[in-house]
Amino acid sequence: MATTANDEGRGSTMREAKTFGVLKDIKNGEYRVVATPAEVRTLVEDGVEVHVASGAGYKAGFDDADYAAAGAIIEDANEQVWQTCDFVTKVKEIEPSEYDLIREGQVVFCCIHPAAHREEVDVLLDKKTVAFSAEDSHRFGSPNCEAAGKAGAFMGLWALMSNNGGLGKFANGIGPSEPVKAIVCGAGIVGRGAIDTLYRLGVDLTVIAVHDSTLEAMAEKYPGIKTMRSEDASLAELMPDADLLLNCVRWPKDATEYMITREMVASMRRGSVICDISNDFGCIETFRETTHDDPIYVEEGVVHYCVSNIPGAIAGSTSVAYAQALLAHFRSILADGVAEACVKNGFLRRSLTCYDGYLTHEETSGIQGRPWVRPEVILGIADRDLDPAPPATKTTSDNYYPEFA
Repeated sequence: MATTANDEGRGSTMREAKTFGVLKDIKNGEYRVVATPAEVRTLVEDGVEVHVASGAGYKAGFDDADYAAAGAIIEDANEQVWQTCDFVTKVKEIEPSEYDLIREGQVVFCCIHPAAHREEVDVLLDKKTVAFSAEDSHRFGSPNCEAAGKAGAFMGLWALMSNNGGLGKFANGIGPSEPVKAIVCGAGIVGRGAIDTLYRLGVDLTVIAVHDSTLEAMAEKYPGIKTMRSEDASLAELMPDADLLLNCVRWPKDATEYMITREMVASMRRGSVICDISNDFGCIETFRETTHDDPIYVEEGVVHYCVSNIPGAIAGSTSVAYAQALLAHFRSILADGVAEACVKNGFLRRSLTCYDGYLTHEETSGIQGRPWVRPEVILGIADRDLDPAPPATKTTSDNYYPEFA
């Protein structure tokens, strides 16, 4: 794909952010914070002016006084942070109530999940922001994924309790009663977190995954578990005997078939549990997203736990790990500007989603059928020695903007 002189000129304008803002997440049941006082102190020592919305870290165990002691300016509300800061950050997606607060040219860094949120992308493009999808920026996997798996395992066992409509079975059994029989679908970062927690609690565990090497590693680390390749496993045969099924599979957004059909759900015993940690539409036919305030529902006699932001329930631990993982990205963007930061880190480059009104996210282009431009082209760095990174997903698109084709 060619790069024109105009493209190079556009990319050569290095975006500089002088003020950094930590927003209070406002999604229902979201208690994490994207930066703790430790990260704020580091940025302040770097010479950055940091603004933190009052109460941003309260539910994660960090008070306004802690942020102030670290050198932050405490703002009364998110509105002031949006108005003041060149670079704004939060954990979850931008809520509709925040759309009018976004300013043209702002750097926005959060979990956007753009392929699944067309309206959010429309706003970011219309506002001509520089937006990064945090979920695609992790070289070694997101701590949020580990947190989702570990906490999701607990939530699945909680949903199995009698007071929630479940079978009332305890993880490792009591006296002569048998332990919970659980299936974990997927053994990526989310799945491994769930497997580790369930194994330590003494659950009778079957793990289903794609790769032999992954299953061999799981069997070696967790003696006694049962493993099956997904192409050999028949979920339809396994599910009637399972007390708990945890879905940790990242399901393609353009998939046309369910992994688990309504008929398969109906084959499970009354009071068994499905905990959909991945929360991808189109994977489980009986899925509908729930919240921490109202986390469970029953379909076909099976209790479903489908909260979309499970890590929010363990906000203290997750915030510490997540903020530490993102700090290097924040420092690089603030010190080097967007273009240079994307030269140095391929995972940051692949997470660039919108730039000056242009879509720069391949999966979103492929799923939503809209044109895009590669980040290195719009930034004018295509001829540089770029830090490599694999594609974030298998979805591809050759639907380029005409001026970048």
